[in-house]
Amino acid sequence: MKRFSLYFLSLLVMMLSSALMSCSESNEEDTEFNDWQTRNEQYFDQKYNEVKALVDAGNTDWKILRKWSYEGNVATHSYDHVLVNVLKEGTGAGCPLYTDTVDVHYSGRLIPSESYSDGYLFDQSWTGDFDEATAKPSTFAVGGNIVNGFSTVLQYMHIGDKWRVYIPYQLGYNDKASGSVPAYSTLIFDMELVHYRHANNKPKVVARRVK
Repeated sequence: MKRFSLYFLSLLVMMLSSALMSCSESNEEDTEFNDWQTRNEQYFDQKYNEVKALVDAGNTDWKILRKWSYEGNVATHSYDHVLVNVLKEGTGAGCPLYTDTVDVHYSGRLIPSESYSDGYLFDQSWTGDFDEATAKPSTFAVGGNIVNGFSTVLQYMHIGDKWRVYIPYQLGYNDKASGSVPAYSTLIFDMELVHYRHANNKPKVVARRVK
């Protein structure tokens, strides 16, 4: 009887320990994205104001792009725009149209959080370390199944352009989660336009890549 009581007590301790560990892990996951909507709105508004001040001062390393389908008098809020930091300028002629197909290198992150000081990496078009000589770009339609912010940016890029873009959640996945991306997430992409093709099957626009 005594041996049974000790066994039962040991089993109870193990169960409680497991429950506490699970609770702790759950709490850690919960705190990662606490007040996520507010944090993302504050992050993007602050970034927008910083970039607007730079653009107004004549800085050409930054751009503010209105959502592709908006007219000037419609885009009245910060979240009607995408912010662009030009990391490298290409020499390609022309830009993709909404009906075109593009080849793009990209990586996507969330805003910095408790466990990810550089932002959680939720997607990228290559595996391992990036090697431009061997990495295969992703191919998709500008007006296809991609978020509005990504479609907007592509229509302003030239072949060889490498940009870091900040997409507010309203032009991203909005109030819906997508895979490992929580709802209300600002999306931060590093992206490079490699090629694009017109819908009428004209030859792709080709230009010397800037190294």
